[in-house]
Amino acid sequence: MTEQKMKNILILGANSGMARALARELASPQVQLILAGRKVAELEKSAKDLEIRGHGPAPKVVSFNALETGQHEQFLPEVLSRVETLDEVYLFFGQLHGQAEAQKDFSLAWEMLMTNYVGAVSILERVAAYMEKRGQGIIIGVSSVAGDRGRQSNYLYGSSKAGLTVYLQGLRNRLARSGVHVLTVKPGFVDTPMTRNKKKGLLFTQPKAIAQGMLKAVRARKNSVYLPGFWKYIMLIIRSVPESVFKKLKM
Repeated sequence: MTEQKMKNILILGANSGMARALARELASPQVQLILAGRKVAELEKSAKDLEIRGHGPAPKVVSFNALETGQHEQFLPEVLSRVETLDEVYLFFGQLHGQAEAQKDFSLAWEMLMTNYVGAVSILERVAAYMEKRGQGIIIGVSSVAGDRGRQSNYLYGSSKAGLTVYLQGLRNRLARSGVHVLTVKPGFVDTPMTRNKKKGLLFTQPKAIAQGMLKAVRARKNSVYLPGFWKYIMLIIRSVPESVFKKLKM
């Protein structure tokens, strides 16, 4: 029996609720996790927890800030100094501010746009170039159903995710012939610290269910997936409403 090759997986924004759930699902003796994010102390706690549970090798921790795009050029070499290769990269990081607050304070809108779109494009261009040259790899980007159509209740956040969705679509098209696969994940409402101020209803999902759905989509080599799956039909209806009618709705 041949020994299974160790898989190196980088999680960007590893402190998010969904990312933590994914790390727990991924952790195994055959997986070396690299946890990247701003709050290194929190990442180290997560790494220690995974190590204590005995799921696999101790995760490596790397500092990463989506807004510090000038540092992104050095980030990938730093990661590759700790692991031989990168097989999969999950992008989770994001920023969400309330629409009304961001309309009044542009610095909040700027932070969402720069984090969710510019920061994501900055780091993924580096990852894409590395994987394209290597001729293999998987990139998983977490966008949102909010990017499917601009709505008055969250169009600033939604536009940043719409940009990310289109970027991932183009990146998938570019890398298709190189052996690199790109998956776009569009979650609906997820019960995480990012949504702590929102009233929880029937449409809310737990991070573990999202993580499991993501891994299933990766194994199936899907191009894009709504999680949970019922959001595919909800957004189909929302996208189908004529603009003349849609602008009269309070959504």
